[in-house]
Amino acid sequence: MGEFTMFNQGDRAPNNGTYIEAGVNSFHMGIENPKKVKLHKGEQFPENTNHERKWIRMPK
Repeated sequence: MGEFTMFNQGDRAPNNGTYIEAGVNSFHMGIENPKKVKLHKGEQFPENTNHERKWIRMPK
């Protein structure tokens, strides 16, 4: 089984890394100044800017 790639606020980070907000249509329109957070494995994701956004891990 694979690991989830999109996370909601309150979910726990599966790995250490930098995560960024992504929108439902972000691949079409992009998000200006998305929130970025550095989390350690097991830390909770913070609140999103709006209810339609999710957290994804930034590419290296």
